[in-house]
Amino acid sequence: MEDLILLRPWWLGAVLPLALMLWRVLRRPAPAGGWERLMSPQMLAAMQALGSFSGSASRGERLLPVAALFPLILGLSGPALPRQDLPVMARTDTVLLAIDLSASVANGRALLQAQQAAAALLQGLPGRPVGLILYGNEAFAASAPTTDPRRLETMIAVLDAGLMPARGSAPGAAIGLAARMLANPQQADLILISDGGGVDRIALAEAARLSGLGAGIWPVRVEGVAAGALVPEPNAMAPLASGGRVLNWNEVDDLAAELAGRGARHRVAELQAFGYRDFGPLLAALAAVPLLMMLRRRS
Repeated sequence: MEDLILLRPWWLGAVLPLALMLWRVLRRPAPAGGWERLMSPQMLAAMQALGSFSGSASRGERLLPVAALFPLILGLSGPALPRQDLPVMARTDTVLLAIDLSASVANGRALLQAQQAAAALLQGLPGRPVGLILYGNEAFAASAPTTDPRRLETMIAVLDAGLMPARGSAPGAAIGLAARMLANPQQADLILISDGGGVDRIALAEAARLSGLGAGIWPVRVEGVAAGALVPEPNAMAPLASGGRVLNWNEVDDLAAELAGRGARHRVAELQAFGYRDFGPLLAALAAVPLLMMLRRRS
């Protein structure tokens, strides 16, 4: 039940007046047609125990409106669970993680940094679909966008240097693949986790094309090692970034918070509700039981 959310949580505010109604019902004795003003409480209780004043409502009967309103309020608050059959195309605020697995990253401590950064991003992006791209000299779609972070966490935890079939780093191929994977680039984000190697004219052209479609590109730098070449400059990926800023791998918490807010601004309420199965009507239907008991009593 950890995935349970409330689609309309403001309705829970109605619980406060309901609690006041319950307090009044429990505090005040059951009416006895005016006899309570003439009899002592002890005599009135004895007469009620003998079956007198049968036409007056008992305390249990007076609790029926409260029993009817409580499930109705819970139903209106919209308790819901994520739908497992939701099509991916229904969500357009996708985040793609592109992880560089070239030799300079995968053969050093940079791989652990990339894994830690990716795991932190997954935890900081609740509700947004996240896909995974792995690249070296070529780019591969490791996972389609999903709202289940546990699926990607397992894949990221087992990354190693032997996954890429050829040496080299081609961020342009990863960015081009991201453009093909995104249903609506205008509301999407690409996070490029790399040491900055392989940034060339192709990468710059692909980044400009993707940014022109409205997607955000966020480079995250890890500390790679020299693999037969010079270590890339710290800001080598700055020309690829939408805002010209390159973040370090240990600064992704701020990035996740920013992207979570960006996704919330793009997400409309109707689309969010479509992604969840609303159990509110079932709970509200429970109000029919005390309501039928009230009608039966009055008939």
